[in-house]
Amino acid sequence: MDPRQIESLFNELGLGDIVIGPTALSGGLLHRMYAVQTTLGRYVVKALNPEIMARPTAMQNFIRSELIANRAINYVPSLPAKTFNGASIQQVGEQFCLIFEWLDGKSLKPSEINSGHCKIMGSILSSLHTGDFSDLGIVNHSSEDRGLTDWNFYLKKGQESNAEWTSLLFENSQMLNDWNIEAINSAKQISTDMVISHGDLDPKNVLWNDKPALIDWECAGYRNPKLDLIETAIYWSENESGEIDQEKFLSFIEGYKGTTQNHIHANWRMILASGFLGKLDWLEYCLKRSLWIDCTDQDEQKAGTEQVAGTILNIKRYDRVHTCL
Repeated sequence: MDPRQIESLFNELGLGDIVIGPTALSGGLLHRMYAVQTTLGRYVVKALNPEIMARPTAMQNFIRSELIANRAINYVPSLPAKTFNGASIQQVGEQFCLIFEWLDGKSLKPSEINSGHCKIMGSILSSLHTGDFSDLGIVNHSSEDRGLTDWNFYLKKGQESNAEWTSLLFENSQMLNDWNIEAINSAKQISTDMVISHGDLDPKNVLWNDKPALIDWECAGYRNPKLDLIETAIYWSENESGEIDQEKFLSFIEGYKGTTQNHIHANWRMILASGFLGKLDWLEYCLKRSLWIDCTDQDEQKAGTEQVAGTILNIKRYDRVHTCL
């Protein structure tokens, strides 16, 4: 995003004169982030990826996610985007963006997360699951039919461009297809039990400064509560090698159970099987970026390429948890 666009937007919205920045921030996998200090305060600008915003459903998805983030303030420590004239999404030229108040805090690395953090996050997730979002008019699309991803298409494209991940994709293509089939079948069976949730509540999306604050709500929407519970508990209890720390995992579950009367018994094998869908969707998006199918510049293409191998390994690690049940 051009610094002059940010200056123009801040002038238009009455956010003061810029005294420091815009300074690029690291960490955004899909969008560009900038820190800005003005005469009136400190802010973060999230410049939304033009490729994503070109999708027919993108604008409505962001409007929906910010509606959820603003309502979630009643139940959990949410950090939604600032609104101006009733709108969360701002536009300058062809660029769409979100503006947030600056929040002092940091996301925790696996080595910094302890059982106390996990118990707090379990309680937060439970409070979010029991929140009332019924009047927001959020449509549940979870029961809609999903088609299989054509992994051979990406394999052939990778071979044509000599992509570095071609061999890895070839070695795992049959398993990816098997996981895809099982995930779609399982997702259909659990689609009637849904709640509104954050959708991506892993450690990178929580900032800590004594207390936690939940950021990056763009995946917010309907989720199966059992799947959301087990996936989020895994996120918070994994160590640097991706292995699950049992004490942290159980602390997360304890935190969740402490604030709800709901039973958490379920067919966990089926629940976990449905969890492959989100991970496979992310892999497909990484492949598209790597192959310049869904990509705007060299940095995005490079990021997509780098993430393919790690994503496949993460899916295989998730499968080990799934097969243990």
